[in-house]
Amino acid sequence: MISAYKLFEARGLYTLNHLQVNTTLIMTLLMSILIFIFPQVSFAAGAGDLPLINLTTHWVGYASLTIFVFAYVLVILEDKIHMRKSKPVMLAAGIIWAMVAIIYAQQPDDAFHHTAEVLIRHNLLEFVELFLFLLAAMTYINTMTERGIFDSLRSWLVNQGFSLKTIFWLTGLLAFVISPIADNLTTALLMATVAMAVGGDNTKFVAIACINIVVAANAGGAFSPFGDITTLMVWQKGIVQFEQFFALVIPSVVNWVIPAVIMSMAVGKGHPAATTEKAVLKPGAFTVVFLFLLTITMAVCAHNFLHIPPVIGMMTGLGLLKVYGYFIKINDKRQLALMGDANGTSFKSEVANQEQPFNIFQQLERAEWDTLMFFYGIILSVGGLGAIGYLALGSELMYVDMGPTNANILVGVLSAIIDNIPVMFAVLAMMPSMDLGQWLLVTLTAGVGGSMLSIGSAAGVAVMGQARGIYTFFAHIKWIWAIALGYAASIWVHLWLNADLFDNIPLTL
Repeated sequence: MISAYKLFEARGLYTLNHLQVNTTLIMTLLMSILIFIFPQVSFAAGAGDLPLINLTTHWVGYASLTIFVFAYVLVILEDKIHMRKSKPVMLAAGIIWAMVAIIYAQQPDDAFHHTAEVLIRHNLLEFVELFLFLLAAMTYINTMTERGIFDSLRSWLVNQGFSLKTIFWLTGLLAFVISPIADNLTTALLMATVAMAVGGDNTKFVAIACINIVVAANAGGAFSPFGDITTLMVWQKGIVQFEQFFALVIPSVVNWVIPAVIMSMAVGKGHPAATTEKAVLKPGAFTVVFLFLLTITMAVCAHNFLHIPPVIGMMTGLGLLKVYGYFIKINDKRQLALMGDANGTSFKSEVANQEQPFNIFQQLERAEWDTLMFFYGIILSVGGLGAIGYLALGSELMYVDMGPTNANILVGVLSAIIDNIPVMFAVLAMMPSMDLGQWLLVTLTAGVGGSMLSIGSAAGVAVMGQARGIYTFFAHIKWIWAIALGYAASIWVHLWLNADLFDNIPLTL
């Protein structure tokens, strides 16, 4: 869910989402064909009773689709051209909506003149809720990192003297358990660091362990609103309630365990070399963890019991962290002053390596702003394409012609190629009539489908940067058959285990 890109930029690691250009061009061709098949359909997310104009066969429609595809190609090539992914999609969003607004402003009927404004405000509201929620969560993760929580966990695992096979299973299990709370990306990076520290020069072990970690982190994030961006969007939309996500726990376990069992057979029985690595927790570390859990609880309660947006709970929790950060800063200043008074004598302190006292605003600044702005560009761009009418075309093709089950399975496959965030937002913008079982199915497939390719999830791309040259696209694709078995089995288990949720009664929002 929460980005940890910033934590690794100092090491020259860029977590970029690669996308095959030929696949994008094929999808564009298919969409162009659909324009002529369903030209009568007009659609805009959240439009309500607003007067709409079908622009799918208008030059604005063609131009907007071309601009969006071109912008996304630039996102794909980020590691080649070194242009941050937020820049092209933000520009594309502005151009698309400007063209749409011009068409509506030219209409003789005054009823059309404010349609674009209303639709943009609807998209902005969705973005702001996601933005503030993630900003609070990122700040907590950054603070826990600064206080040494993750370094201590990594140090403990490395120093226990476990066998390679035990480390393989432990890192996978911890990735599965931690990702529902911390997020799949941060968890995958943490566990990959452990695998690399333990594996050392054993590149075969490191590669297999990283694949297992990526699959486990994505699977663990699929049954929690806090585990992935896609689940967060579904929860904030009010489609699936917090406790209903737990119906995906067993399918998620199956999704991870099946490929893990297969891959574990390729892990040797040796033991890694012993290390003496140590990490020190800074004052207030466990209190920050407690406040984070309290913040999550407040977000859930705000949504379930008070019927207000969960972001209110998250921002209240951020306020708690900022107040507690004041007391951490006072304590750090006191210890740094004592160090200064020691006049060169030995003085042990948890903040001995710090030059400055704790500053909560530094943790706020370390949020991945490029990722947050990327979400802005994606949400506004996809919203613009929805206002033109293209999302209705996709909804007609997938959820009417193919049927919801096949469509939702296809969403997972597309997530492996394109990225689950724009795919899931497009599904939410389409808002097809589906029962709870189908909404949980698309949440599952969008969350775990990206595991089939290393470029299919933020966790996989991040770990490729972390274990550069060891965990690669081709190392991952060797095990795609095992991961695909887990993907298919998790879908089957969900369809069987949660059959009572497939009542074919559309949810009422």
